[in-house]
Amino acid sequence: MAADEGVAIDPALVDLYKDLHRHPELGFQEHRTAGIVADRLGGLGFEVTTGVGQTGVVGVLRNGPGPVALLRADMDALPVKEDTGLDYASTVTATDQDGKTVPVDHACGHDLHTTCLLGAAEVLAHDTASWSGTLLLVFQPAEELGAGAQAMVDDGLYEKFPKPDVVLGQHVAPFPAGKIAAHPGPAYAGSDSLRVRLVGKGAHGSMPQASIDPIVMAAATVLRLQTVISREIPSTATAVLTVGSVHAGDAANVIPGEAELQLNIRSYDTDVRQHILDSVDRIVRGEAATAGAPQEPTITEIERFPVVVNDPVALKKTLDAFAAWLGADKVMDPGAGAGSEDVGIFATAAGAPLSYWLLGGTDPSLFTTGDMSDPALRTVPSNHSPHYAPVIEPTLTIGVSALVLAARTWLPPA
Repeated sequence: MAADEGVAIDPALVDLYKDLHRHPELGFQEHRTAGIVADRLGGLGFEVTTGVGQTGVVGVLRNGPGPVALLRADMDALPVKEDTGLDYASTVTATDQDGKTVPVDHACGHDLHTTCLLGAAEVLAHDTASWSGTLLLVFQPAEELGAGAQAMVDDGLYEKFPKPDVVLGQHVAPFPAGKIAAHPGPAYAGSDSLRVRLVGKGAHGSMPQASIDPIVMAAATVLRLQTVISREIPSTATAVLTVGSVHAGDAANVIPGEAELQLNIRSYDTDVRQHILDSVDRIVRGEAATAGAPQEPTITEIERFPVVVNDPVALKKTLDAFAAWLGADKVMDPGAGAGSEDVGIFATAAGAPLSYWLLGGTDPSLFTTGDMSDPALRTVPSNHSPHYAPVIEPTLTIGVSALVLAARTWLPPA
């Protein structure tokens, strides 16, 4: 592709995108989506395997000698009630992992990721003269649970299929459509979500002396946890510890028997991460002991995402190709982001470099400067918002073109 020139996409991709948006599925429940992916890849001549890591799909297209490039898209949606007002908005509900009926929405854009990769598969399958090597297309389940990539690796991804020489992928984000952004090195934070159960002794609200109050225990724990970042982590390190959920009791005049906290930790450095986890354990157990809790508290992992590390050399190779295509002014460095992703697991498990970028997906007319300092970035709907949905064009065409160009950059013709 020359500068300012993208691929000609199949117009039917717009209908596919809208269909996927209308029919979102939660992590490890992506049966309909996986079926659509498998059918389309099979029709393009890919070797197709379903059920990898429960609901993942892998497509392989061999085209002579050359390297192996893994292109990845995630397929799952979120337990969010859509409020975009679009005529193709989701009205779907599903049963989540806890047995609750929840609304479901592609509020993170994985429907666009899936559509873009299917569009790229079509272009590359129909133009095998433009590249040489092996395409390994991975359609991953359960990214939002932080479990899908590892599930596919654990299911023998690299024993059953060729091991890649590079891992490529993209994520739609709320900055101007038509632009691409990426950061070398640690690009997205590692994330640990924890559930803490504090056990006390219940009693009547009028007789606190007969209780060991888990609400007071939880309150003390929440306050003490705030000192981990402010007093234990160097000011030069970037880390966040958030208590996002506190629950105890159901009545004003009853002291309950237990309390539950849910925590989220974000970090970029493995030593910092471990220090925070150790501090959480120390503080939780210390507050329980101080309160005279009759049982040890429990700390269980809800989900975990490793730090996403873009290989600087591999990313530069990809971004240089994007800059020659779009123009250097349309390829930006957004800095390290606090969001989390599990795409890096594919690269780490293969010992391959990762080149992962953000795809602008918001109406460009909403922005004034068009760079990452634009004040509109603080006001436009972001991923995971019930109001979030990318503008279809030029996002879809740029997204397909970026994947095609990245594949051709790493799999040049012999």
